Amino acid sequence: MAPSTTSVRPTAPTRRPMYIDDIVSRPGVQSVLAFSRIVIGFYFLWAFLDKTFGLGFTTPSERAWINGGTPAQGYLGNLPEEQPFAEIFQSLFLNPVGDVLFMVGLLGIGVAMIAGAGLKIAAVTGTALMVFMYLVALPWVGEHGTNPILDSHWMEALLLIIAAVTLSGDKWGLGRWWAGKVGNSWLR
Repeated sequence: MAPSTTSVRPTAPTRRPMYIDDIVSRPGVQSVLAFSRIVIGFYFLWAFLDKTFGLGFTTPSERAWINGGTPAQGYLGNLPEEQPFAEIFQSLFLNPVGDVLFMVGLLGIGVAMIAGAGLKIAAVTGTALMVFMYLVALPWVGEHGTNPILDSHWMEALLLIIAAVTLSGDKWGLGRWWAGKVGNSWLR
């Protein structure tokens, strides 16, 4: 009998998902990371709720999305002309599609962070949103903030990234369960 010419591929060893314990061993630090994740998640979810229902904090009820308000258009349409990137972002997002993308982003980021699942996607999309919001209203142009380079968008993006890279959804969230479903993939 002739030897077989088909090669046998060795199967890759099954890797178990990583968990927060593999990255951060101190329970107190894990709790701080989980609390920070929930806080930034609530921050995004609250922005969604206020803009949707006009709860009167930053959005009055007459400008609520459900009452015909335009959340992204309202922001982008009122930018000072001296902002160098205003025209670019207005040409892309000053329309109903921009409103939907903005609102779905706020909701998705908020829910993912609070639930502790889908943190990588939430961190990437949230960071992109924060970069866009930073670029459209640079702190050194026009009305100045408290810092000529940094503003709150940097801190919000960093909290999202820290939550994802430390797998903080494993503590007080659905992260461990979700890791059992998707492993360490980009869905984690």
